[in-house]
Amino acid sequence: MGRTLQNTMINLGLQNACDEAIYQLGLDMEELEEIEEDAGLGNGGLGRLAACFLDSMATLGLAAYGYGIRYEYGIFNQKIRNGWQVEEADDWLRHGNPWEKARPEYMLPVHFYGRVEHGATGAKWVDTQVVLALPYDTPVPGYMNNTVNTMRLWSARAPNDFNLRDFNVGDYIQAVLDRNLAENISRVLYPNDNFFEGKELRLKQEYFVVAATLQDIIRRFKASKFGSTDSVRTVFDSFPDQVAIQLNDTHPAMAIPELMRIFVDIEKLPWNKAWDITKRTFAYTNHTVLPEALERWPVDLVEKLLPRHLQIIYEINQRHLDHIASLFPNDVDRLRRMSLIEEGGTKRINMAHLCIVGSHAVNGVAKIHSEIVKTQVFEDFAALEPEKFQNKTNGITPRRWLLLCNPGLAELIAEKIGEDYVRDLSQLTKLHEFLDDDLFIREVAKVKQENKVKFALYLEKEYKVKINPSSMFDVHVKRIHEYKRQLMNCLHIITMYNRIKRDPAKLFVPRTVIIGGKAAPGYHMAKMIIKLINAVAQVVNNDPVVGSKLKVIFLENYRVSLAEKVIPATDLSEQISTAGTEASGTGNMKFMLNGALTIGTMDGANVEMAEEAGEENLFIFGMRVEDVAELDREGYNAQEYYDRLPELRQAIDQISGGFFSTEEPDLFKDVVNMLFYHDRFKVFADYESYVKCQEKVSELYLNSKAWTKMVIKNIAAAGKFSSDRTIKEYARDIWHVEPSDLKIPPPNEPRDAAEDKTPNGTAA
Repeated sequence: MGRTLQNTMINLGLQNACDEAIYQLGLDMEELEEIEEDAGLGNGGLGRLAACFLDSMATLGLAAYGYGIRYEYGIFNQKIRNGWQVEEADDWLRHGNPWEKARPEYMLPVHFYGRVEHGATGAKWVDTQVVLALPYDTPVPGYMNNTVNTMRLWSARAPNDFNLRDFNVGDYIQAVLDRNLAENISRVLYPNDNFFEGKELRLKQEYFVVAATLQDIIRRFKASKFGSTDSVRTVFDSFPDQVAIQLNDTHPAMAIPELMRIFVDIEKLPWNKAWDITKRTFAYTNHTVLPEALERWPVDLVEKLLPRHLQIIYEINQRHLDHIASLFPNDVDRLRRMSLIEEGGTKRINMAHLCIVGSHAVNGVAKIHSEIVKTQVFEDFAALEPEKFQNKTNGITPRRWLLLCNPGLAELIAEKIGEDYVRDLSQLTKLHEFLDDDLFIREVAKVKQENKVKFALYLEKEYKVKINPSSMFDVHVKRIHEYKRQLMNCLHIITMYNRIKRDPAKLFVPRTVIIGGKAAPGYHMAKMIIKLINAVAQVVNNDPVVGSKLKVIFLENYRVSLAEKVIPATDLSEQISTAGTEASGTGNMKFMLNGALTIGTMDGANVEMAEEAGEENLFIFGMRVEDVAELDREGYNAQEYYDRLPELRQAIDQISGGFFSTEEPDLFKDVVNMLFYHDRFKVFADYESYVKCQEKVSELYLNSKAWTKMVIKNIAAAGKFSSDRTIKEYARDIWHVEPSDLKIPPPNEPRDAAEDKTPNGTAA
C-alpha cells in the first residue's frame, strides 16, 4: 500500500489546506510525509495491483472490501553491503500505525489440524487447534466522492486458554510462552515473487486469511435483509447475487473448499446446491504462467493441516473427472492433465485447477497473457468452457501514480484539458490537440527536467555520486528475476562502457542507468545479478575516461515511496522480459503516464501500450512469442550468439575473466554458466536487437523536441491503463454490479435527500 498520508489528503481534497496549515505551524509537509513508513504487505506487482484496485473501487462507489493479513513484518528492507543484498526485518509497526483501528468485537476463530468424524448428521471436524483472527480496519477513501471503503487485515492471536486446557496443565509459564506458536501465523510475509515455496507456515497463512474472511462475509450476509432465516436456517439462494469474491491468484484458493465446508457441514446444504452457489460466488485471476510460480501443495501436508478440506477437494475432483470422462470416454491422458491431483512422486494439489473448476470466471491480466492462458497453460479447461475465460488488462490508479507523485505534470495537463481526466483517464487523448504547440512541448520537457534535478539531488545525497541531470535517465526497477532480464540491461551497460573506452572522442549520448529491485532471499541467481550490477557500476563510475558520460546506480530498497520519486524523473523505461513471460506488468503503465518512453519486448501490457500509442512511439525490439516458440523447437544455442557477436563476446569475457571482480576472478562463473547452458529466458538471443534499439533511443534523445513529442503521444495514449477502467470491466463482466458516480453527501449535510439514491447490489 505504500504511505497513506498524502493519498488521503488528495482523495479528500484537503491537500492544499493541510499544506498551508502545516506551513503556518512552521513545519514542512514534505518532511512530515517522509517520516511515514511504507506499508509493504506484498511482494511486487500482484500486491500493488490490489492496492490500486482498492483505490479505484472506492472511487467508483463500489461496496468493496480488501481482505489480507496484517503482517507484523512486511517485505524485508534491502541493504546493499559491498555490492551484495542483505535483508533486514521490516519492523513497520514499531512506532504504531495511525491509519488502522483494531476491531476485537469482530474477532473470529480459525481451526487447524484435528480429524474428521463421519456420522448420521454428516462430517464433523473435531479435536482442532484454534487460532483467533483479530481484524484491523484501514479506511480506503475514494477520490472526491465522500465514499470510504474498508481494507480489513487479520492478525493472529492465541486464545486465552491456549495450551492451558489439556496436556500442558503443570507448566503455566511455558504455555503462555507457547502462545507465540499460534501468533506466528501473521508474523512475516514470505518474500517470494513469482515462486512457490511449499512451507507449512505459508499454507497456514493462506487458510487463515480465507477462513476468517469467509466467516466475516457470511456474518455480514446473515445480518442483511437477504440472509432471510427460514425456520432458523439461513436461505443462501441469493448469496451469489449479494456477494462476489475475487481470488487474487491461487493464494486464497482454499476459500473454495472452505465455503463448501461451511455450506455442507455447518449449514447442511445439499452438495449440488452448495457447489452451484460456490461456483457462482468465486472468480479467479491468474497472474503468472511461470511453472515454478504455480502453487502445488503436497497432499500429506493438506491432510495433516486441513483434513476435511482434503476430503472436499477429493470429492470436487471426483465429480469433475466423472464429468470429463462422460464427455471424453477412454481419454485417460486428458483426465490426468485436468485432475486437481497430480500423481507421480509426491501427490500434489494443483491449486490453479481447483480455482478454475470452482469459479464461474477466469481471467488473465493482459490480452497476450489471457491468450496464453487459454491456448497453452489451461487449454484443456478452455476447450471445455471457453465462455469462462476472459481478459481484464491491468491498470494503475492515476491518483497515486500521477497527482500524488507528479503534481507538476498533473497540473500542466489540467491547464490544457481540465481536471476531469483524474476520474476519466481516457480524456488524455485530448492532449493530441497540443502536439504542435511549441510552448506546451517546452513545458512538458521543463516538468521532466525539474523532476530529474530533484531526483538527481536525492541520488547525490544517498549515493555520493555526481549525477548529470541532462543525461538520459534510463530506469529498470522491478523485482529481480531472470525472466525480467536485468542481465540483458547489464550487458548493454558493459557494451556502452566498452564503446566509450574504444573511442573516447566519439559523440556519446550521456546516460544515468538506474536499476533497482529486491531479490527473494533464497534466490541465488537473483542475488548474483545484483552483485554483478554493483560490480559493473564500481568500474564504470570510477573510470576517468568515462567521466559523466555513463553512470550506473543500483537503487537500494525499491518500494512504493521510492517508485513515487524515480518514476516521474525517468526518460527511458526498461520493460525487457522474454516475450510470453511477464503476464502484464504495471510499472510499464506508470512510466508511460509520467512521460517516459518505453524500450520493451512485445510482452504483457507492452503490446497494448504499443497498440494505443502506435508501435512507432515505443522502442519495440526482440523476439515475439512466436519467435520464442520457434527457437524452442530448433533448440536455443547461446554459444552461437557468443561466436557471432564480438561486442557480446567481449562483455561476457570481461565478466568471466574477472574484469569486474579482480579480487575474485571467477565470482560470476555461475552467471556465465547459466547464460551459456541453461538460460530459459534467452538473453543472448535478444541482445543484438536490444543494443541496436538502444542506439535508436540515443539518437532520438539528441532531438529534444522530437523526443518530447513522442512523450506527449505516449501520455495521450495512457488512458486505457487506469485501474478505474479495469475495475469497471470486472464490475460489469464478472461481479455484475454497476459502478456509481454518485457523490455521497458529506457527513455534515442532512442525509434524507440521498436515502433513495443509494444503489444496492453485490458487495465485491
